This record gives sequence, C-alpha cells and structure tokens, in this order.
Amino acid sequence: MALTPTDIHNKQFSKTFRGYDEDEVNEFLDQVIKDYETTIREKDELFGKVNELEEKLDHFSNIEETLNKSIYVAQESAEDVKRSAQKESQLIIKEAEKNADRIINDALAKSRKVALEIEELKKQASVYRMRFKMLIESQLEMLQDEDWDSLEDSTEEALDQLPYGAYDETESR
Repeated sequence: MALTPTDIHNKQFSKTFRGYDEDEVNEFLDQVIKDYETTIREKDELFGKVNELEEKLDHFSNIEETLNKSIYVAQESAEDVKRSAQKESQLIIKEAEKNADRIINDALAKSRKVALEIEELKKQASVYRMRFKMLIESQLEMLQDEDWDSLEDSTEEALDQLPYGAYDETESR
C-alpha cells in the first residue's frame, strides 16, 4: 500500500523510554523509501514517455509543416499552371481570331475576284452574242440579196457552157 503525503505527515510514533520505537520508525522509513523509489521510477518512466511523445509530436509537427509547405507549393503550382493555361488559351484564341479574319478576308477577296470574273464573262458573252447575231444577220442579208440570185444564174450559165462530162452535177452537190 502506497503512502500518501498526508499519511507521512500525520504519522505518529509511540513513545518509549528512550523515545520513539526504533523498529517502528525504521519500518516506516523503509515503507517511505520503498514508496519514494516507486514514485521516482514511475516519474522517470513518465518523463521517458513524455520525452518520447514530445519527439513524436516534434516529428509529426515537422511532417505537418512539410505537408503544409507541400500543399502551399502545390497550390502555387496549380495557380501557375492555371495562369499559364489561361495565357495560352488567350494566345490560341487570338491566333484563331487572326486566322479566321485572314480566312474571311481571303474568301471575300476571292469572292470579289470571282464576281468580277463573272461580270467580265457576262460582258464577253454579251459581246460575243451581239457579234454572232450581227454575223448571222449579215449572212442572212447576203442570202436575201438579189446579187446572190444573179450569181447563181451566172454560175449555171458558166457550167452550161462547159463541154459535156467536164462537170458532173452530182460531184458539186
């Protein structure tokens, strides 16, 4: 049974002729020493456990600090990646807009060129049609001209004057 400080303080020794009973005092002191040694041993064990726990706490605090730094670095890296991605996407969008403008401008230029070529072809077709019409009309006029009839008559007369067999009508037709 462990002694409490109150037990030690309240302990009274019986008196004998020469004072306290020496055996009783020695017995009590042995009990106090035993309890004191146990207390010292327990205290040392507790201090060892406290030191061990403090070391673990320091270790885990270091891990926590390292993790916090890693999280911070990861967040910064993520922000850098995000900013970089945004810049790159803006550059891609600007490049795409430039390409789209270039393509649109090229298409407009080509369509204007094609429209001009179509207009030119229409003019050429109109001129060709008008010239062809004039050619046909002039040919018709020539066919309707009285000189043609007289030319035909004079050709027949010239053929009639040729000797027989020199001109075969089937060959001319």
